[in-house]
Amino acid sequence: MRVLVTGANGFVARTVIPLLVERGHSVRAVVRRADAAVPGAADTVTIGDIGPATAWGNVLQGMDAVVHLAARVHVMRDRESDPLAAFRRVNTAGTRVLAEAAAAAGVKRMVYLSSVKALADESRPDELSEETEPDPHSPYGISKLEAERALAEISARTGLEAVVIRPPLVYGPGVGGNFLRLMQAVDRGIPLPLGALENRRSLIFVGNLADAVQECLTHPQAAGGRFLVHDGRPMSTAELVRAIAEALGKPARLLPVPPSMLAFAARLVRREAMLDRVAGSLVIDDGAIRRALNWRPPCYPAYGLRLTAEWFKALRG
Repeated sequence: MRVLVTGANGFVARTVIPLLVERGHSVRAVVRRADAAVPGAADTVTIGDIGPATAWGNVLQGMDAVVHLAARVHVMRDRESDPLAAFRRVNTAGTRVLAEAAAAAGVKRMVYLSSVKALADESRPDELSEETEPDPHSPYGISKLEAERALAEISARTGLEAVVIRPPLVYGPGVGGNFLRLMQAVDRGIPLPLGALENRRSLIFVGNLADAVQECLTHPQAAGGRFLVHDGRPMSTAELVRAIAEALGKPARLLPVPPSMLAFAARLVRREAMLDRVAGSLVIDDGAIRRALNWRPPCYPAYGLRLTAEWFKALRG
């Protein structure tokens, strides 16, 4: 299969593309800058910023499928004067224009990497499933949900087979953001006041996510699906810290601070949202992809964390 992959030099794509090539697909990589190298791709196309004015016609010629990974991602301190408009420009309008162009070019299937944040931004006491009523509040989550709905409309009108994947937090070699900061804190031996947390959070190793992308690309029953994916077992934040410490060969310095004290401290410094991401629960039910595609994550979390730790230790030198 000839596959166009957007966001081809990004964190997820660096695992997706080698897997697609290994499985016999020919990949055309789409990047923003001409100096971005994509090992394994049959060819690389520079497209610039993705948005409502992106010209996709020639890029899509000869392609059988599209894996759309490019996105404006969630950031802690957005400098945009209108963050929602900025997210919509890339994530919603950019996805809509690509899907319309793909349908016009005769592309059969488009796999879209959305996010669990299209369903919910904050922690939830109940499991999230495909039956959960979407209720995003962040500009990022809203833009992702709007992109999903645009894809569904285009699919119904044109016959383009749209598949949506909604991952939770993704980790693996090359990870950034909060997960990398947590690894750095554990590596430095910084005491973390998280030992009393009994929350539950679903995560996914980037290798498992790449496998789900490949399955959604090729499985006949994937067309029209919206699939939540995760590693198979949620972990508390304290469990995650211990697992990271073990993978790094470091002690887990966890202080058993009561959650009520953490909440009080977060209110004092107006960091409730940050605490929610660390101490809240967000658990996924991935029954839909298991039933429809018989998909199971091929890698255990311990293996994913070991590979992540090996990358991290090589990075720090």
